[in-house]
Amino acid sequence: MDASHVSRHPVFCTVVPPHLLDRIARSEQLRRADAAQRTLEQDALLRTRRSVTTLRGIAPAVVTPVSDDPRRTIYDAQHRTRLPGKKVRGEGDEAGADATVNRAYAGLGATYELFLKGFGRHSIDDSGLALDASVHYGQDYNNAFWDGQQMVFGDGDGDIFLDFTVSIDVIGHELTHGVTQYTANLDYHGQSGALNESMSDVFGSLIKQYSLDQTAQDADWLIGAGLLGPNVSGVALRSMKAPGTAYDDDELGKDPQPATMDDYVRTSQDNGGVHINSGIPNHAFYLVATELGGKAWERAGRIWYDTLTGGELASDADFKDFARLSVAAAVARYGDGGAEHQALQKAWSAVGLG
Repeated sequence: MDASHVSRHPVFCTVVPPHLLDRIARSEQLRRADAAQRTLEQDALLRTRRSVTTLRGIAPAVVTPVSDDPRRTIYDAQHRTRLPGKKVRGEGDEAGADATVNRAYAGLGATYELFLKGFGRHSIDDSGLALDASVHYGQDYNNAFWDGQQMVFGDGDGDIFLDFTVSIDVIGHELTHGVTQYTANLDYHGQSGALNESMSDVFGSLIKQYSLDQTAQDADWLIGAGLLGPNVSGVALRSMKAPGTAYDDDELGKDPQPATMDDYVRTSQDNGGVHINSGIPNHAFYLVATELGGKAWERAGRIWYDTLTGGELASDADFKDFARLSVAAAVARYGDGGAEHQALQKAWSAVGLG
């Protein structure tokens, strides 16, 4: 697919869904409510700006020789909302005293390395796109996002949410929105939007597993582990192993993600539940990866990457489309009589998409 075409249609993607922030904004604890409300307002403004930029079009990137090395730049927004902020670390610079800067730098590097070594992809656009990130964004900003051009991390409110660079899978999640932007460019609503979110969860989890050298059996399959504050009853934002179990808290409510189509959520919130129904394809990937065993990025991840980037996945694809194309991708790479084909059929049937 033509990257110069799809790069003109980025979406504004955050790791914490608006329905979760909306619930916190109704908290009786004013500090929590205020931080969530400010985050919602900032996200709404950024989403509007992204729509305007999309309509105007984005200038094509300058073509540079493709290298196997990343080109990372970390900026400090200094708790303001003007991007990118002050440059604090460039590619090859030594680590400094700011742990947030160092985590962002390492997370960008780990993401670049998995896509390069695991899938032969040179950065987000497969043409060596520079990886920029801004940290310390806003005041008590409870989110992280890919804005179509760079990564941005809030520090959290220190209560419900902690620093958004603490979870490397969150970094990988948001950068994968860029990969999707430059490939299938999945529409950000309904089932195609849930697939968009699921792609980011899948590769975010793979980036964490790759950085920790974990097998599928050893991985926790959590998205955002370590991100929730110590007083929150929960372990992460989402669970791919057991969707719907990541948290059950007085402020956050209960994790609404379904694991199968039997519990598919029909809602007008969150662009038709893109962060909610993503639990279904997420769980299918977990089932495939654990059925195959070993390092999940080597076979299960390869099939998902082939499906995302193969050129057959339409921007308005639904779950059944992805399931069908993933099976075709597995057959194309591994044959129709192998464990990969069987694992896919078994997994998609288990989530109600056989």
